[in-house]
Amino acid sequence: MAMLIEELIKSIEMWLKLIKKPQEYIDPNLDPVLLVPGVAGSILNAVDKKTGRTERVWVRILGADHEFCDKLWCRFDPSTGKTTNLDPDTSIEVPEDRYGLHAIDNLDPDMIVGSDCVYYYHDMIVEMLSWGYQEGKTLFGFGYDFRQSNRLQETMECFAQKLESIHTASGGKKINIISHSMGGLLVKCFMALHSDIFEKYVKNWIAIAAPFQGAPGYITSSLLNGTSFVHGWEERFFISKWSMHQLLIECPSIYELMGCPDFHWEHAPLLEIWKEKSNSNGESSVVLESYSPLEAVSVYELALSNNKVTYNGEKISLPFNLELLKWANKTREILCHAKVPDKVKFYNIYGTNYETPHSVCYGSQNAPISDLQQLPFVQSNYISVDGDGTVPTESAKADGLKAEARVGVPGDHRGIICDRHVFRVIKHWLRADHDPYYNPTNDYVILPTSFDIERHREKGLDVTSLREEWEIVSESQDGKENADSGKTKVGSISVSHVGDDNTTWEEAHATVIVHPKSEGKQHVELNAMSVSARA
Repeated sequence: MAMLIEELIKSIEMWLKLIKKPQEYIDPNLDPVLLVPGVAGSILNAVDKKTGRTERVWVRILGADHEFCDKLWCRFDPSTGKTTNLDPDTSIEVPEDRYGLHAIDNLDPDMIVGSDCVYYYHDMIVEMLSWGYQEGKTLFGFGYDFRQSNRLQETMECFAQKLESIHTASGGKKINIISHSMGGLLVKCFMALHSDIFEKYVKNWIAIAAPFQGAPGYITSSLLNGTSFVHGWEERFFISKWSMHQLLIECPSIYELMGCPDFHWEHAPLLEIWKEKSNSNGESSVVLESYSPLEAVSVYELALSNNKVTYNGEKISLPFNLELLKWANKTREILCHAKVPDKVKFYNIYGTNYETPHSVCYGSQNAPISDLQQLPFVQSNYISVDGDGTVPTESAKADGLKAEARVGVPGDHRGIICDRHVFRVIKHWLRADHDPYYNPTNDYVILPTSFDIERHREKGLDVTSLREEWEIVSESQDGKENADSGKTKVGSISVSHVGDDNTTWEEAHATVIVHPKSEGKQHVELNAMSVSARA
């Protein structure tokens, strides 16, 4: 849902006096929840082995690029399956404050302006606390070094210890796991390798936007060109795509996110290159060559054969790593054999309605590629499919597991974990809505009689429209003036926002109709629409 529409709805709820002064509400009957983030979704601290000094290196805005290269660049060790720092005097740890929630909440707590760009599970944590969850009793987080393999033994051991500690802290209750993105692969690896422990401690697993069959377009461009994790003005202060590229080349987790070559894709993800060729007569021609996921490996090898970084004055070669690819292929085998234990219920939420990179094309008929080593310096073009902007819907749906339900939600990859529709679905699956229409904090009941949301793109603009109807039942005197008047009231509200770089804007308008109270109920109609443009 568009952010401005979200703000409008909150304003209307305030106007209707449905939102009161926040009060701490704790529901002792809830089963514990463990939140597991995806790639780049955990705070990472660098610890100086000599002095013990600790500093946050992911995420940070100020001095980000230098500290990132100095403390996080790494090399893969095929004998252990672990990637180790280039700096031998630095170790990486994940903070455990707030029972693991600090590491996955706001990834840069020092950032004040624009902090929402580094929020991860922040909105979901706030939402779940309002449902009656309590940090350290029924709500926990599991941050991890996302550079590593999703099946690294060290990570698996930490995950097992986390499950056991939550089980103890909650008084022996079974655990609900909510994973996002690559966190779904980590949980699935653990379930495959330690099914007995998983069944002992886990009640439900909800996977959100998990790349079960990979994120082919996103990973192809990341391996060849790098990627940015923030956009807009913050990007100028953050880690460069080149610096990120050098890290990703040696990350097992990234290779494990490559498009699965054995999956029967509706449209196979391809690497396409417009190439200039010369025949024996010296005549040149331009042809479009296409490579399947398996065939693309030879292109990665050639394109990255001369890739090097300078670290502490020493040139280090970082080509496409075939040992990492072998490791990732073994991970895929493990994932393919995973099964949900009989006593565990699995649910899958996946994103839709966003153009998602699937096949990647370099060059053009007018500007062909003459040397594959040019690829890291060439802007790619995408052939997109439906998805969340990062993970194709086809990949996220294909979990290969026995699922209680699979639900598609219009939303982008990061935004989906702070979406109102997703919150409603999760709350229902967690049985956190003992009465699905009752708000225990404000003591009112809302009967949602109609809900409809639609998104489409028209003339270069993103249009979101929402229609919602409620029946409000309350014994309080809130809204008495309207009820006593016997008249229908109509109100409207409009908000607008222009991006910091003046290249994006959004406007939203909403109309609310409040009918007179009748037989203890008030009927409310809400119609809202937002229109936005992005560069």
